[in-house]
Amino acid sequence: MPERGSSGSNAGVNSQAASYPTWIGFIFVFNLIVGTGALTLPGVFAKAGWLLSLIVILLLAVISYITVTFIIEAMASANAVKTWQNLQFDSREDVRRNSLAVENETDVETDDPAAALLSHQQQVDASARLERMPIYAQHSTLQYYTLDEKFELGEMATLFFNDVGRVLFYLCISIYLYGDLSIYSAAVAKSLRDLFCDHPNATTPSNYTSLDFELESSWNLSAANNETDEDAIKLCWQNNTLSRLTVYRLFLVGFICLFGPFAAFSVQKTKYLQIITVIFRWCAFLLMISLALKLLITDGAKGHPVSMNIYGIPALFGACVYSFMCHHSLPSLLAPIRDKMAVGRILCADYLVICLFYLLLAMTGIFAFDRLEDLYTLNFIPDQTDDHSFAAELLVGIDYFLALFPVFTLSASFPIIAITLRNNLLTLCLDTSRIESYNYFVRRILFPMLTVIPPFAITYFTESLTSLVAFTGSYAGAAIQYIIPIALVYYARNTCRELLGSGVVNDFHSPFRSPYWLVFVLLWSLGCISLVTLNFFLDVSSA
Repeated sequence: MPERGSSGSNAGVNSQAASYPTWIGFIFVFNLIVGTGALTLPGVFAKAGWLLSLIVILLLAVISYITVTFIIEAMASANAVKTWQNLQFDSREDVRRNSLAVENETDVETDDPAAALLSHQQQVDASARLERMPIYAQHSTLQYYTLDEKFELGEMATLFFNDVGRVLFYLCISIYLYGDLSIYSAAVAKSLRDLFCDHPNATTPSNYTSLDFELESSWNLSAANNETDEDAIKLCWQNNTLSRLTVYRLFLVGFICLFGPFAAFSVQKTKYLQIITVIFRWCAFLLMISLALKLLITDGAKGHPVSMNIYGIPALFGACVYSFMCHHSLPSLLAPIRDKMAVGRILCADYLVICLFYLLLAMTGIFAFDRLEDLYTLNFIPDQTDDHSFAAELLVGIDYFLALFPVFTLSASFPIIAITLRNNLLTLCLDTSRIESYNYFVRRILFPMLTVIPPFAITYFTESLTSLVAFTGSYAGAAIQYIIPIALVYYARNTCRELLGSGVVNDFHSPFRSPYWLVFVLLWSLGCISLVTLNFFLDVSSA
């Protein structure tokens, strides 16, 4: 009889057909991590100093990678616990069937009560020996720690946390993911509206300063609260009756209609979208880096940033602390990868490449320009001119290309965030072990709608997200990136030690296994929360 919980299960076979190679996994993680927040890095680097910023961004990358390895270890541990549970069930079933078989044989072969009692006692002793035998001795050839079955963060929280921990987890991740979807929806619609409307045009610095808050820096509270009311009376085009608010809502409805249905499917369905987007992102990054390098070579260094400015630390942490966030959607991205043993290498390569991009983008920018805008793409906007030469038209093309960067970036991340939220809502409300037993409407329509409609309703009636979203989003993000991975891996290790003992090796264990790493990351997270809080109140006082 095949063993339940082994890698040859039906679930594993079915998931194999929907898997993808390692390079696709690299693209998925890259697209999820690299958001529009990268465009705010040059500005905060210039204020905090190039050396201090270099140290901080490297530390953030390393510590975020540490907590990512915690998530991977916890996911493998969840697979091991599930396999152990299945084996316990199978062992009891085998003992029960053998007992029934022996009882039948005793009934047929002898009428001696003493013989029947002895046979029954032998079965009890065999069952007791099986229970006392270490699990790795019972099934020494079975691999417990795998990544074959996808465990969302919510499923791992249900498995390892108590009732209070589960409630806090779902509250935290719901706030963060609903906030992300709201920010992404509003940002895409505003970007397209500002790009196509006449006034104010997309190259106005004040416009992008407020947009910067909407995109990904939820700690910046400079956006005006009456922006929606003003846009309701301002015309988008001078010779048209459509207001800027109406055009914003039209783009919002179009965006939700186009990308909202992805919430009903798996991340594999967004594969081609991710490939196209990563090409766009690499082109945009390389273009900005190349233009900055050209200015440095031809005109020399115009920017002269200081090496360290401790007063810029709060803003630096506020802009950078979530620059490497991918933890909430990691299980959905890693489970379909065919070569599970390459997961660690994929994430390490992603973090190295992304960190290199961030540093090249910021370092070239702070030395190439004497003044940096809050959103880095504004530094490449050409001056208004009547010149229609090829060079001038090329600069206009670059203008539109870079202006669309937030649109493509957030459009690729929106389906992944929506799928992650839907999966966690399913885990919270339904029994995922028999998910296929629920009717089609509940699985494919109701929960995707519960995922997409609330952010749409919020952003339809207001394009300016409130300080409450910024406040809760910041702290929920810190919990998901730092505190929840610590708690998951801590309780996962304890649970597996109790159930499996120390004889089963977890091939997906974190390289940072010492408990001192958990303490270090916890202290780091408290420091980050303190600095984000300081930056939050500084923004409020300066608004």
